[in-house]
Amino acid sequence: MITRTEYGGWANNVKLSNGQIELIATLDVGPRIIRFGFIGGQNMFKEFQDELGSANESEFKLRGGHRFWTAPEVVPRTYGADNGPVALEELDDYSIRLTSAPEVENCVQKQIDVRLSAAANEVTVIHRVTNIGRWDITLAPWALSIMDAGGKEFIPLPEQRPHMGNFVPETAIILWPVTEMSDSRIHWGRRYITFTQDRTKGPNKFGLIQRLGWAAYLLHGQLFVKYFDYLPNETYADLGCNFETYSDERLLEVESLGPLTTLAPGESTEHVETWRLFADIPELPDEASIDRVVLPLVQR
Repeated sequence: MITRTEYGGWANNVKLSNGQIELIATLDVGPRIIRFGFIGGQNMFKEFQDELGSANESEFKLRGGHRFWTAPEVVPRTYGADNGPVALEELDDYSIRLTSAPEVENCVQKQIDVRLSAAANEVTVIHRVTNIGRWDITLAPWALSIMDAGGKEFIPLPEQRPHMGNFVPETAIILWPVTEMSDSRIHWGRRYITFTQDRTKGPNKFGLIQRLGWAAYLLHGQLFVKYFDYLPNETYADLGCNFETYSDERLLEVESLGPLTTLAPGESTEHVETWRLFADIPELPDEASIDRVVLPLVQR
């Protein structure tokens, strides 16, 4: 179920498979999950071919796949170069732990635990960051899945209710200087926001307080679903959002964040995502079709 493999020009990678789905994590750089998909099928994650196979660069490389950052986004800490070797520990037949080299300049060390379900198309990904410095630091784990081009993202919204008697807001939409709310890629619906990746358009980004705990990306008939938590009594980066999404002409990112945490030296914090993958999904042109097809699949 756990094997070593060459991939993308790297000699050292680890592959997890349960006979239905597989994922590949790099060991020459990272921690990074570079592939996730059905066995023999498309990679749901973007790969930047000109950045695969290399290692030990001094600057951050996007490369593709699923990466692990810390929020808020600041230079240089967020852009720590994950270009060195990763230690692999096999926890059991379907679980591994990936530990990066210490980021001495940022006073952190990152781990990703990956637990593949033995019988379902499901993966649990635990992102863990530890303060290896000599003083307290405040940060949040930030999990970014770089989806391949040509798909559509679905972000659920709180159920609409009558105005009278429902006076407390339920969510917030967070905008960046690059945000373009009139962008035709984004549809601000009643029950969902949809964000279509377009190879002809440049950067756009927004975030929100996502209490419903999931988002999905449809690519060539396959649906990637990401689950994550929102803890209402905690403080989040970026004006309080636990979910962010970004797209440009190359990719679309589905991102979730844990709460901001102050770590004393030696302390760690974790952020957990669950991924599911579904096949044979039709095009979903409207909210009624999303309700009919996606909702029964994403309900846990």
